[in-house]
Amino acid sequence: MTVFADEALSAFGIAYPARATKLRHSLLSHPLLETDRLARLGETLPADQVEYNLGNIDVSQPDPSATPSNGLTVAETLANIDRAGSWVALRNIETDPDYRKLMMDCLSQIVPLAEKQTGKAYRPEGFIFASSPGAVTPFHLDPEHNILLQVRGQKTMHLFPADDEEIVTARQHEAYHDGGHCNLAYEPAMEARATAWDLTPGDALYVPVKAPHWVQNGDEVSVSLSITWRSEESDRQRRIYRLNGLMRRRGLNPPPLRAGDPRIPVKDFSARVLDRLGML
Repeated sequence: MTVFADEALSAFGIAYPARATKLRHSLLSHPLLETDRLARLGETLPADQVEYNLGNIDVSQPDPSATPSNGLTVAETLANIDRAGSWVALRNIETDPDYRKLMMDCLSQIVPLAEKQTGKAYRPEGFIFASSPGAVTPFHLDPEHNILLQVRGQKTMHLFPADDEEIVTARQHEAYHDGGHCNLAYEPAMEARATAWDLTPGDALYVPVKAPHWVQNGDEVSVSLSITWRSEESDRQRRIYRLNGLMRRRGLNPPPLRAGDPRIPVKDFSARVLDRLGML
């Protein structure tokens, strides 16, 4: 299956890994992404692979336990997503053979390009998001390289630079890699630093590792497929942030991780050693 045309692959190769870029895809009207099929998938996935809640929520939800439930089952939510006022995430869809094939078909065109720049790509994972009209996905970051494919409806992703230390501080990155939640506190004053990406069916968006974002759904039901992977580069970030957090807890004040810092190879070597010793 050809999901991305040559023009989209060229745009991805130029932007990856640090810059977001919009692509086009060919998954419109795919039977695995129809609402009734998603409802069946939601019923078969383990409970820890399904997340859903009310969609009329604030952008700022730093405490995920405070996010209100909709009082329905996931199947009921998906079957009535046009009027349920909800947001649904089906996680790790690659555990279902049909969805794994769909996800790997998408990644088969992307991985060769990605590996040229960030080393071996591994841990492919897929997520499907279904949202009621007007639903909000709160402000958060994700640890993977991600391409979001919009299949149905319209939504706007408000995306911030991954390296903007005024949006996410070094300490917040360290806390996340020490087991913290991906949700972040949001203030309206931050919005001037965001880029708003409008996504309609057939659009896809490459989202760099840990680029903070929130999403506003449009006036119709939205369905999106997210294909993600980890890399040597994303692993390096994880190790160094964990090392910096350890150093800070020992009373030191490590400099934030910045691209091009000549200390990165030394810090990464140290982090690898500590990780193997179980000290990180």
